[in-house]
Amino acid sequence: MGRPGADRAAFDVFFADHYRELARFAYLLTGDHHAADDVTAEAMAEAWKSWTRVASTDWPLAYVRRIVANIAGARTTRLVRERHGWWLWSAGRGEQSEDPDTDAALDLRKALLRMPARKRACVVLRYYYGLSERETAETLGIAVGTVKSQSSRGLEELAALLRGSRSAPSAERGGNRRSTAEGATR
Repeated sequence: MGRPGADRAAFDVFFADHYRELARFAYLLTGDHHAADDVTAEAMAEAWKSWTRVASTDWPLAYVRRIVANIAGARTTRLVRERHGWWLWSAGRGEQSEDPDTDAALDLRKALLRMPARKRACVVLRYYYGLSERETAETLGIAVGTVKSQSSRGLEELAALLRGSRSAPSAERGGNRRSTAEGATR
């Protein structure tokens, strides 16, 4: 199977079938349409460079989702460093959208952008894409237990952010819907 022939055809099918989904994932991680396009294009280029390895995995889509998550996370880290934190500070303030999003969707997007990258990726993969804990772990290259804790903490943090709370969920007293063993040890 030579690269110009069958590999190219298989990659073209993968690209056509999954580009939009991966771009939506990148958008949910970055909060910016242009950045999402850049992240998705870069991830697809990386997938093509390693297509033989990607195609040989049990779940090529998970492999490329991990590439998207890694690129988006690296991009966010780079922006934070370059802008000395101003990007994160301003991401949730006074943003105007030309998209026909509802107020709730805008609030959710702003809250997601205020969360750490790994928590955000776990929450988005689990609850927007509906992946199982195992699938999310495979996609991100982390342990299932990490997915469970990051998803749980991420949902608590997201709820606090949506309520307008300025404190981290772990600092809240008595406001959690369910108590965890971690909360009891603090």
